Amino acid sequence: MAPNESKPYWNTNVARHPDILRAVPAGCAHALDVGCGDGLLARKLAGRAEHVTGIDTSAEMIARARERLNATFVQADFLTADLPEPGYDFLCSVTAIHHMDFDAALTRMRELLKPGGTLVVVGLALDSTAPDRARRIATAPAVKVVKLARRAHGPDGMPAAQATMTYGQVRTAAQRILPGVRYRWHVLRRYSLTWTKPLD
Repeated sequence: MAPNESKPYWNTNVARHPDILRAVPAGCAHALDVGCGDGLLARKLAGRAEHVTGIDTSAEMIARARERLNATFVQADFLTADLPEPGYDFLCSVTAIHHMDFDAALTRMRELLKPGGTLVVVGLALDSTAPDRARRIATAPAVKVVKLARRAHGPDGMPAAQATMTYGQVRTAAQRILPGVRYRWHVLRRYSLTWTKPLD
């Protein structure tokens, strides 16, 4: 681990952490972080949930996560991993769902969530319309300034993948899989999905 990676860092994914933490329900017993990376968010979740589980396909990231926090970290494919169903009061995923089949991943997240539990997904998508492109151009200067001011960076070795779905496709699919989901576009080129699973 590089010396600066043992300390908290900031980037456009970390920028969403405060909103995610605010969404953790009171009395949360079990939380799951899908695509947990090096465990930075899991460490923060540990202050709001009795037990935190992180899952990631990267052996390197899971090893770093275990150095950060004494919690349950699983190196596995989220879509096929043996996880309790439904087993979580809170489930989150930050910029990981575009590494997976979107529909399959969101459906599995829904199934793993306990009734009354909360799901928060932060993701990347593609500009596909004139308003999308105009919004990106209009916010680009502010994004650049914020990244420079905050010295944005992340841990070396973090797996990367290109988004393949557009913002419109993400919103349509999410509304179909998670009826009543709240979709938001964020200035730092991320979208978020927030959903509470109905009680039985």
